Amino acid sequence: MFEPTFDYTPAATRYDSMRYNRCGTSGLKLPAISLGFWHNFGDITPYEQMKSLVFTAFDHGITHFDLANNYGPEPGAAEKSAGRLIHQYFAKHRDELIVSTKAGYEMWSGPYGFGGSRKYLISSLDQSLERLGLDYVDIFYHHCPDNDTPLEETMGALAQIVASGKALYVGLSNYDGERLAKASAILDELHVPFIINQNKYNILDRTVERNGLKDTAKKLGKGLITFCPLEQGLLTDRYLNGIPADSRVAHDPRFLHEDRVESVHAKIVALNDIAYQRGQTLAEMSLAWLLRDDTVTSVLAGASKPQQILDNIGALKNTEFSDEELAAIDRIALG
Repeated sequence: MFEPTFDYTPAATRYDSMRYNRCGTSGLKLPAISLGFWHNFGDITPYEQMKSLVFTAFDHGITHFDLANNYGPEPGAAEKSAGRLIHQYFAKHRDELIVSTKAGYEMWSGPYGFGGSRKYLISSLDQSLERLGLDYVDIFYHHCPDNDTPLEETMGALAQIVASGKALYVGLSNYDGERLAKASAILDELHVPFIINQNKYNILDRTVERNGLKDTAKKLGKGLITFCPLEQGLLTDRYLNGIPADSRVAHDPRFLHEDRVESVHAKIVALNDIAYQRGQTLAEMSLAWLLRDDTVTSVLAGASKPQQILDNIGALKNTEFSDEELAAIDRIALG
């Protein structure tokens, strides 16, 4: 299925500076910064670019690669790319990696290609494992709630997946606090190692604070890995002076629109002033703001260039905030 393997010697110092946090009360630790495969690992990204990203990440202690069945473009392409990379360069280091994938959103046509049914989740994971060329993933997530499927069925499917050896742990993504509590109770009864939630969380998007997810995860002893920590690039220096001609907004506005940039421009300028006073970039401060919180296990960040990964790791140099700084950030972001 894959091309022959090649030698890759990771940096001997890769574990020296990365921080590793425990997923809630479980025994599993994740790096404070994890690598997301949502963008930049699909059909339109050169393979050499992908190699440079994963080598840079692993050489600096990023051991967690996060995927989903529908990541691309096209859906499934990111898992194929990850499988090729793991087979060719990380076969000797598989036990040093945490590989996760998900199912929930639409993956194929018809009534069995999305949702939370036993049929879909088990079939989707089988397909994911084939694309990845792996016997198991470390974490398998239900990607999004499904109101049309009984929660007991969805959680039962996760239990069967772990019992079959196709996943070591399970997680839930995009749930709220109430649904998380109900799901956790079912999984506890089934003795399933449910250890982590994956949700959007950043300075500008506080949904997990409002819907009970963050508080419930902490109460139940579950980890929390956050995606979109930089709000699609808004919490960087990318849009401080307007919309660059080569930006994602200008060329691929599927996830970030011009009106969104304009609506928060004053906020990101003000936040950038605080970051400057801290000796950080806006991106570094935004990641550090998340990592200061002991409820957050890991921050999931994508990258298109190796330097962006190094910049993300740089946020770990200062994750301490004064009460005054936190209050100022809240006034700006929530005002």
